[in-house]
Amino acid sequence: MSEEIQLEGIGVAPGVLETIATLAAEQVPGVAAVQSKGMSGLVGRAPSRGVAVTISDEGALNVQVHIAARYGTPLRSIATDVQKSIADALESQTGQRAASIDVFVDSIVFPEE
Repeated sequence: MSEEIQLEGIGVAPGVLETIATLAAEQVPGVAAVQSKGMSGLVGRAPSRGVAVTISDEGALNVQVHIAARYGTPLRSIATDVQKSIADALESQTGQRAASIDVFVDSIVFPEE
């Protein structure tokens, strides 16, 4: 995905939106990492950094993010917090609301002893 995304007359590279979403997700307590889809990503078109941002024909942003969660943190809480963090970051930095933010918990990271 290399085409610019038009946001209210401003061309933004998809990588910029993906970086905003990645940084927002990484700030959420319980998120160990934003990661690529791993082996399953080799088959299809996978986001290289674990985040894909697309824009619909109607101009709505759609986000998919793949994370590794820290063991012991409720997954539903992490996913909800990631959605809120990304939504807030995209809206505050681009003025555009995300129509959907899908969070995929691909792995759990256990504490090192």
